[in-house]
Amino acid sequence: MKRNTRNLPLGILAIVSLLVTSACTGGSRGGTATTSEAPPASPSPAATSTVPPKPPVAIPTCDPMVVPPFDTANFTSPTKIDNQWMPLVPGTRIVLEGRANQGGGVLPHRITFTVTDLVKVINGVPTAVSWRVDMNEGQLAAADLEFFAQDNDGNVWNFGQYPEEYLNGKFTGAPNTWTAGVSKAEAGVQVPAQPRIGKAEVLQASAPEVGFLDCAKDVKTGDKICGPLGCYENVRVADERSLLDPNAGIQRKLYAPGIGNVQVEAVGDPEGETLVLVERTTLSTQELATARDEAMKLDKHGRQVQPAYRDTLALQAP
Repeated sequence: MKRNTRNLPLGILAIVSLLVTSACTGGSRGGTATTSEAPPASPSPAATSTVPPKPPVAIPTCDPMVVPPFDTANFTSPTKIDNQWMPLVPGTRIVLEGRANQGGGVLPHRITFTVTDLVKVINGVPTAVSWRVDMNEGQLAAADLEFFAQDNDGNVWNFGQYPEEYLNGKFTGAPNTWTAGVSKAEAGVQVPAQPRIGKAEVLQASAPEVGFLDCAKDVKTGDKICGPLGCYENVRVADERSLLDPNAGIQRKLYAPGIGNVQVEAVGDPEGETLVLVERTTLSTQELATARDEAMKLDKHGRQVQPAYRDTLALQAP
């Protein structure tokens, strides 16, 4: 979910209920003093006091959740992503812009998401490469490569992310990099083929070394919303949350069929920013070539400076 304004995820074949709790309960101390010449003495308050049990502490998990079974054989055309809720057609560019919840004013936050025609093999699966640029107050705040693949059931999986961070426009690192199959990181379902109203949350991905553990669930379908580009019918609404950052609240994503993510709301976030779709275009041949070059530069830089990314395979041009 994170930053991953971020980014996930929801055909699932196995359901595993995971809840691990521990309770720490203090024992009680008490006693009475008696003699043959006097009745039993009243116990002192200190002698009869008990330590109240501590409440169970839940280990972070999307419980109950679906753990998608991963099988490379279930990805026969993984880079053809035509899930109606998250279609990723090469050459598509979408722009999301920040809006204030109060007053609807435009905020200085703009995210540009471009679907390239590049491929990166991760954990044995060819994935489609998307290039994302996050601008804040006119300055580059982050530049990411994101890797998605669609299984034979139509579910879109999240296989990893290389997210560079910037301060005052200068590169500061990419500490939240992860790819499935490395350091116990696991791919998950970003957007399932069909809505799952009333069913368990879905694991979007898990990368313990960078503190990434996101879950999502559908909360309703059939909504109608309007935005800068028009109105959308039969909108699907899903809530995403990070179990390792409970104070981050919930990221609510609204998906329009055939278009994808058209709005992102922050639930429980005091800043209250909403991202809305303000542009969705198809790039020209030259623009797509430029996006391809920028993504390949980002990938090359990542393999030079980020140990967790260094041994990944280079991007493959079509």
